[in-house]
Amino acid sequence: MLVEAGQHGLRVVSTNKHARQQGVTEGLRFTDAKARCPDLTSQDIDRTADIQVLEKLGHWMMRVAPLVAIDGGDGLMVETTGCAHIYGDEAAMLEKIKVLLRRNHLPNRLGLAGTPGAAYALARTGDKTILPNGEEKAGLADLPIARMRLSEAAEILLRRFGLTRIGQLYDIDRKALARRFQSRSVADAALIRLDQMLGTRHEPLSPLRPPPAHACRVNCPDPILTGEAIEIGLTTLTARLCDELGQLGQGARGFTLLAFRADGTISDTSITLARPGRSAEHVTHLFQEKIDRIDPGYGIDCLVLEAHRVGPMSVSAVALSGDLAASDTDVAAVAALADRIAAKLGNGSVLATRFLESHMPEQAESLDPFEGDLASRAAYQHVIGPRPIRILTIPERVDVLAEVPDGPPQRFIWRKRSRHVARADGPERISPEWWRYIAPLPPAAAPKTADQKWLAPKLDPRADAALIAAVRSELEAAPQGAPVKNLPRARDYYRVEDTEGRRYWIFRKGLYGDNRGGHPDWYVHGLFA
Repeated sequence: MLVEAGQHGLRVVSTNKHARQQGVTEGLRFTDAKARCPDLTSQDIDRTADIQVLEKLGHWMMRVAPLVAIDGGDGLMVETTGCAHIYGDEAAMLEKIKVLLRRNHLPNRLGLAGTPGAAYALARTGDKTILPNGEEKAGLADLPIARMRLSEAAEILLRRFGLTRIGQLYDIDRKALARRFQSRSVADAALIRLDQMLGTRHEPLSPLRPPPAHACRVNCPDPILTGEAIEIGLTTLTARLCDELGQLGQGARGFTLLAFRADGTISDTSITLARPGRSAEHVTHLFQEKIDRIDPGYGIDCLVLEAHRVGPMSVSAVALSGDLAASDTDVAAVAALADRIAAKLGNGSVLATRFLESHMPEQAESLDPFEGDLASRAAYQHVIGPRPIRILTIPERVDVLAEVPDGPPQRFIWRKRSRHVARADGPERISPEWWRYIAPLPPAAAPKTADQKWLAPKLDPRADAALIAAVRSELEAAPQGAPVKNLPRARDYYRVEDTEGRRYWIFRKGLYGDNRGGHPDWYVHGLFA
C-alpha cells in the first residue's frame, strides 16, 4: 500500500486487492491498517512522479481525443465530444480505450457522462460506465457524496447531517444547506461541485498541450499592462527564436505567444504560416494583428513564444532578373501575403486551386486551404482549348430553339432570356471517363472464343455503386444494339458569342445516334470575360 503524512500521522492513500480484502481502505490511519493486517508493507507515495506519469499518459491518450486534462492525482479527463462516431458509438469507443490500456498493462476504470463531475463519479464507482447526456440527476442520485470531490471537512460535516448520498442534496434548500457549513467558502465549494456534476454550471478544463519543438521566454522585472510593452517583449522573443531556428536550418508553420499573468492564469494567441518560415519581421508583423487579444489582467510576469510544426526550410537565392527566374511567380511572396490575409480574416480564408485527375471540367480542380505551394501548370497541359475565367459549379441546362446537327445552336434560352448566337468556335470533344463507372461484365457473359478478349478495368473507389449496378443490369437485359441510358455520354464544348457581345462556354451532352440515351441536352458551363 501507499501512505502519506497527514495532520494526524500517516494515512493510507492507495491499497491493492489483498489489502482491501483484509479491511484496509483509503483514508485509514496507518496504525489501524497495521492492526488489521500485520504483514502489510507500505511505501511513501510520490505525488510528483505520479503527475509526471499522468502527463505522459495524457499525451499518449491524445490518439483517442485531442483534449486531455489531468484529473486530480490519479486520473485523466478526456473530452470526447464529436469523437464517438469515429469508433461507431460510445460503447465501442470505451471498449477501444480499454483495449489500448490493457495492452499496455495499465489497469483502469472508465466513466462516460455529459459533465466532467459525473464522469469522475462513474469512473471511481464502477457500477455504471456510461451515463447518457441529460440523465445526470437520476444517474448520480444513489452515489455516495465521496464522489463529489469535496474537502475532507465538508464531507465529514455532510455525514453528520445524515447526508450520505448525492440525491439527498437535491431537495434541500440551498440557503439552508449553505448555513450548515462552518464557512462560506466551504459551502460555496459544495454547491459548485453539485452544480457542475448536474451540468447547471460549466466546469472548465485545462487540457494538456503537446510540448513545443522550440520555445523562448522573457521574464518581466515588473508586471506589464500595456500593449506596447507586450510588443517590445514579442520583438525580443521572435528575434531569439527565429535565430535559433536559422542555426538549425529549420522553419516553423505555427507560433504561439503565451502571457503568464500575476494571478496565475494564462492568456495566449497563435498564428499559422502557409509554409515554414523563420523571418522575425514577418512573424512580429503577423502577431501585431492579435496583440490586442492578450488580456494583461493584473499584470504579465512572463512572456513565452513557442514554435510548432517545425521542419526543414528550403531557401533559394533570388534571381538577378525576371528572365533568369525559374518561375514568374514568387511563391514565398505569395505565402507571405496569404499569412497576412489569414491573420486578419482567420485560418482557412485563403484558398488555392488544386488540379485533379479528371477530364470533366467541374471535377478537374478543387479549392483547398492554401498550404504554401501553387499548383503546377504542367498538370493542366492536357487542356486543348481556352477555358473561361468563371466556371459554374453545376452546369445549367439551356433550352435550344434553333439547333444545328453537329454544330452550336443558333438560338437558346438561359435563365429565362433568349440569346441569339453571332459567333461560335468549336467543338472541343471530351469523352466520358468510362473507367470510373463501367463495371466488368460477369464471367457468364464472357465470350467463349479464344480470339476475343474482354477489358476488365479496375474500378475507382469513388465510383457510384448504385450507378454501376444499374449499368450492369441494363447491359445484361438490353438486346444487341439497343440504347443504354445509364452510360456516360461525350461532351462537345463550344465557345459562343451572342449579339450583345456576351460570350459563353456551352456544351452538348451526348451525340446523335450514340445509343446512350435520348436526344442530346445543352448546358452552359462557364462565362468568358
